[in-house]
Amino acid sequence: MKFFIDTASLKEIQEAQDIGVLDGVTTNPSLMAKEGIAGKDNVMRHYKAICEIVDGDVSAEVISTKYEEMINEGEELAEIDEQIVVKIPMIKDGIKAIKYFSERGIKTNCTLVFSPGQALLAAKAGATYVSPFVGRLDDISTDGMTLIEDIRLIYDNYGYETQILAASVRHPMHIIQCAKIGADVMTGPLSAILALLNHPLTDSGLAKFLADHAKVNQK
Repeated sequence: MKFFIDTASLKEIQEAQDIGVLDGVTTNPSLMAKEGIAGKDNVMRHYKAICEIVDGDVSAEVISTKYEEMINEGEELAEIDEQIVVKIPMIKDGIKAIKYFSERGIKTNCTLVFSPGQALLAAKAGATYVSPFVGRLDDISTDGMTLIEDIRLIYDNYGYETQILAASVRHPMHIIQCAKIGADVMTGPLSAILALLNHPLTDSGLAKFLADHAKVNQK
């Protein structure tokens, strides 16, 4: 399973890259605003800076909701770098835009997916990635992992190449569950990725090894 980090923070992206497990980045307007990135030119430069850090795909979201405007905006985003994946909302005009981009070899990420039917439409339109939001489903007492399972079954039934990008991942158990189910990618905060490092037995075991080593060297 690929690991993407969901942020616009260059510091966090660099830290994840330095660990050696980062495969890509997802962003959105809210994450850009959180970093104080405002204005079209600044946003474009920030996307380029992200691409210079990470080796894999970088999702850049369109703001428009109308077909023609999404096409214009998406083409402009795709020109930033070959790593850019145009992030398109799951709406009627969005599906049309995904079809347009897929026919022209521009990678897309269909976002805000909450049902198997939406994921099926995105795959038929040729989306590179489909982003079911597992955490937001959990927030309304719905099992987000069931959605991942349903999409995995449908895609495997018909050989769709669209990758399941589990989004709105909140914690390490989300990551483990996505890996067990067969999500192709997960995207979440750096904290969730780093939490995979932790286990109390690892900590106590290391402490014992170091203590024993210190005793041996004192003799």
